[in-house]
Amino acid sequence: MTTAKSTLMPNRTAANQSAASRSSFLDISQLSKVYPTSEGPFTVLEDVNLQVAEGEFICVIGHSGCGKSTLLDMVSGFNHPTAGTVSLRGQSIVKPGPDRMVVFQGYALLPWLTAFENIYLAVDSVWPNKPEAEKRSIVREHLAMVGLEEAADKRPPQISGGMKQRVAIARALSIRPEVLILDEPFGALDAITKEELQEELLKIWNDHRCTVLMITHDIDEALFLADRLVMMTNGPAANIGEIMTIPFGRPRDRARIMEDPQYYKLRNYALDFLYNRFAHDDVG
Repeated sequence: MTTAKSTLMPNRTAANQSAASRSSFLDISQLSKVYPTSEGPFTVLEDVNLQVAEGEFICVIGHSGCGKSTLLDMVSGFNHPTAGTVSLRGQSIVKPGPDRMVVFQGYALLPWLTAFENIYLAVDSVWPNKPEAEKRSIVREHLAMVGLEEAADKRPPQISGGMKQRVAIARALSIRPEVLILDEPFGALDAITKEELQEELLKIWNDHRCTVLMITHDIDEALFLADRLVMMTNGPAANIGEIMTIPFGRPRDRARIMEDPQYYKLRNYALDFLYNRFAHDDVG
């Protein structure tokens, strides 16, 4: 385990170089995003640099308005940098693609389709020429992965929020993306369901090891899930303030981690970053 001193004194450059040395998989380089407004240019992000290794689990945390979603939108291809680049395996990202799938807090399921049909739609869009039996088998496999075989024929209005998010995760993973982008996927769920889905997500990730970028406001969630925690400064002109390496081994056991004194040192460091060094004006 990393010593408290080295873990609690994150170094953005060293952390990025460490990831880059393992693999130049996902590279965010000198990225800025500026929007024109009636009062002049508004800079959301400025000079953001991050290198992510293949198979890494990254959590991004920061106050509302710091550009977290904007940053991930540029990785997904839904938005474009004003300056700088985002590249995957050395290729610039210029549009959405099946190699990057997004799971939103609001589920984004089609309410008139069943759980099975919502997942099938993604599989069929990416692999239209696969045999019908194979496509249906992929859907059933991913419903089973998230424990929803019995809910396959139910529509979103007929299932709970936790079940909807399971369908959304299964849909995203069914096309085998290289990068899974999660925008506060558990933010609207109750505490028990949230912990259950965190465990489930970690198990799926341990089995498949796709690269994950996840926005969260929950420090405990980040410490349980992530390899590294990217902490954003406040906007406007937000960037990466620090990157914290999470030293706990895998597979992870929540109870054991929370008994480790290092856990609380990391937690308190992240809290200090957010609520003291980068507190909003209305935070005491």
